[in-house]
Amino acid sequence: MSAPTLKKLHLNGYDIVQVNFGPWRVCTAQDRLASFDSREQALAYAATLSVRKARGRSGSNDD
Repeated sequence: MSAPTLKKLHLNGYDIVQVNFGPWRVCTAQDRLASFDSREQALAYAATLSVRKARGRSGSNDD
């Protein structure tokens, strides 16, 4: 039995992942936005999305 493989990239605040040679997926921590057959297509899609900023934790000094 072979071990599962995970390929993960990060672009503009989005994760681009591929598990076990399946489709490339563009995701956030909460949602899967789209799936693509090639890494290039997934990267191009993520590049067209607006930049996601990490939400600040409570008590941060953003003043």
